[in-house]
Amino acid sequence: MAVTVETLEKLERKITLTLPVGVIQTEVDSRLRKLARTVKMDGFRPGKVPMNVVSQRYGYSVHYEVMNDKVGEAFATAANEAKLRVAGQPKISESETSPEGQMAFDAIFEVFPEVKIADLTGAEVEKLTADVTDEAIDKTIEILRKQRRTFAQRAQDTAAQDTDRVTVDFEGKIDGEPFAGGKASDFQFILGDGQMLKEFEDATRGMKSGESKTFPLAFPADYHGKDVAGKTADFLVTLKKLEAANLPEVNADLAKSLGIAEGTVEALRADIRKNLEREVKSRLLARNKQAAMDALVAKAELDLPKSSVQAELDRMVESARADLKQRGIKDADKAPIPDEIFRPQAERRVRLGLVVAELVRSNDLAAKPEQIKAHVEELAASYEKPADVIRWYYGDNRRMAEVEAVVIENNVTEYILAKAKVTDKAVSFDELMGQN
Repeated sequence: MAVTVETLEKLERKITLTLPVGVIQTEVDSRLRKLARTVKMDGFRPGKVPMNVVSQRYGYSVHYEVMNDKVGEAFATAANEAKLRVAGQPKISESETSPEGQMAFDAIFEVFPEVKIADLTGAEVEKLTADVTDEAIDKTIEILRKQRRTFAQRAQDTAAQDTDRVTVDFEGKIDGEPFAGGKASDFQFILGDGQMLKEFEDATRGMKSGESKTFPLAFPADYHGKDVAGKTADFLVTLKKLEAANLPEVNADLAKSLGIAEGTVEALRADIRKNLEREVKSRLLARNKQAAMDALVAKAELDLPKSSVQAELDRMVESARADLKQRGIKDADKAPIPDEIFRPQAERRVRLGLVVAELVRSNDLAAKPEQIKAHVEELAASYEKPADVIRWYYGDNRRMAEVEAVVIENNVTEYILAKAKVTDKAVSFDELMGQN
């Protein structure tokens, strides 16, 4: 049967579906008879409830179910015959007029767009490169030493300096009035680590045990505490305890404490280098993948299905609510979160998804079994028991689907970089890691 598809606007389409009334009623009667064999009602034995009673009680709901099923089947058949790629769920309503003996329904829906990708040889991509230097290894060792530092009390007349751990009492007032969060006792922090605002650290630096000091502190306008942001407080701080930091020596003992079997500094540095190289590779891949995807989207032309964008918006709002709930926010599931704040991101995700899917389809970039296997093995390599991790991945279809998606993204990235005009840009280790 020929299906007439009406174009409403851009991606929106309309199909009129017709269903014979007799077919619907036959299915309703069949389901009611089946229901009558098992339904339980007061005053009747199971299976002995009269059909007219069953029909009176359940007729409407069964009719509704049949209509939904039959209309859904009819829509799926019509869309398949018309070779339409339907985006989202159709909006189906009963037509104002129907042929005799028929019920007619209008199905309004969207189709996925035609994606046009321009020649990628004209795309420009800046590809980052970075090396793991000895300096990066040295910095990592310093971080590891700090994580294992110990503290010893300083002499009474010693002035506080950077790297010292101080224990203080403090109280802040704004216009002579205390404020929430402005008072603490036996509060510890390490000078120079940036845990406290600069003015607080500057005031504490040079103090001795038992000393007190009053100083002004101007809270930044963007301070997380909105009640004090942009205001100036007067603080009284008393230094109660001063401790010097002792960092472990870089030797065999440190290497052994970090799980290095060989117990040598050379083996420790080699292990750190291997881990940093793995992290650098991961970050470079993510950054370069983003650059490649940006170049791909810039070369693509398509309309966005509103239904797909709305579905992505709904997912993002739900994720935001789940995040609020995890943080302990009261009534997070009812929090008013306007989806408009996520719209640019949702549209980008939908656009990128459609463009990537077209590139994969037209250039045979789907993940191959050997690629998936290699990626899982690479992920497992950093764990103590890789074989267990590999079984963990292969034991769950959802996890394997995520691996497949990553492999496809990698294939797409490599394809784009092979076609585009690529400019290499060397960045420092610190810049890549976001330390500067």
